[in-house]
Amino acid sequence: MILVTGAYGFIGVYLVDELQRQGHEVLATGHRNAAARYFQQRAIPYMNLDISREEDFGNLPQEGVEAVIHLAGLLPANVKTCQPQDYIRINVLGTLNLLEYCRTRGVRKVLSTTSYADILNAWSVEPPTASETPRDFRLTGDHAMYVVSKNAATDAILHYNAEYGFQGSIFRLPPVYGYGPHLAIYVDGKFCKSGFQIFMEKAESGQPIEIWGDPSAVRDVVYVKDVVQAFVKALHSDTAQGVYNIASGVGITLQQQAQTIVDVCSPQGRRPEIILRPDKPNNLKSYVLDISSAQRDFDYQPAYSFHDMIVDYGREERAGTYAEFIQSRKEV
Repeated sequence: MILVTGAYGFIGVYLVDELQRQGHEVLATGHRNAAARYFQQRAIPYMNLDISREEDFGNLPQEGVEAVIHLAGLLPANVKTCQPQDYIRINVLGTLNLLEYCRTRGVRKVLSTTSYADILNAWSVEPPTASETPRDFRLTGDHAMYVVSKNAATDAILHYNAEYGFQGSIFRLPPVYGYGPHLAIYVDGKFCKSGFQIFMEKAESGQPIEIWGDPSAVRDVVYVKDVVQAFVKALHSDTAQGVYNIASGVGITLQQQAQTIVDVCSPQGRRPEIILRPDKPNNLKSYVLDISSAQRDFDYQPAYSFHDMIVDYGREERAGTYAEFIQSRKEV
């Protein structure tokens, strides 16, 4: 059995579906009111779990768990305001509660995530930023305490690797894109649409797209299905262990993103104009993440180019595969 915490999150629902498709027995966990209904309708076993409550782990299976994929956590993008204590309670103590559950039940394989902002000050394009890059992050802003908490959680997993022989892997993720409920997020307490979502909506309606700041700024954009593929491959690997960059490994400029979205999404006969606005502020810092360690250790190979991602996004949206999930998340 594969236990997934945070299964009712964006990556979680895609991951649970893929694990089931591959024949794995899955136990989804979470604490949102709509999660139980969502998974029960899909005949997926589900249990309530608040990772910050040590006593909740006593309700989980005491045997038969082969591995845990740990996606539960508190992110600044999901909350308007948050006290620093909440990040420590949920992301740090919650991870420790999980690790102790695993240690006492003989579960040695744990897969988790961390923020790419832990190396923000070291981001580069050429060469791409390596998985082994020492931490260098900002101590100000809405992500500061979040990154502090994720760093501590990462160190806890690495400690259990060394002390108890765990095979713990931590995926450093840039923003993950795909059809889901996450394309409007909190930034410094203000709820706003992501640039990606704005580009998509403008293209689909034939309206002009403005690119603020430097149009040649480069990002490493990863699709949710590639992230899911990485989890599945690491799950099956006997060598995966430590911190890995999970991204596309390829840079794409803001102008290339906008152009691709226009090419794929604009209605026939209403191709929107792309307008460059270098006078408008955009604090985007360029980066590409080196994925060679993940390629070496568990054969991670991204399957989706940015163009392929946009095409598949539209396919998922039209199919409505996750429409109920998106709506139910809005109701929470």
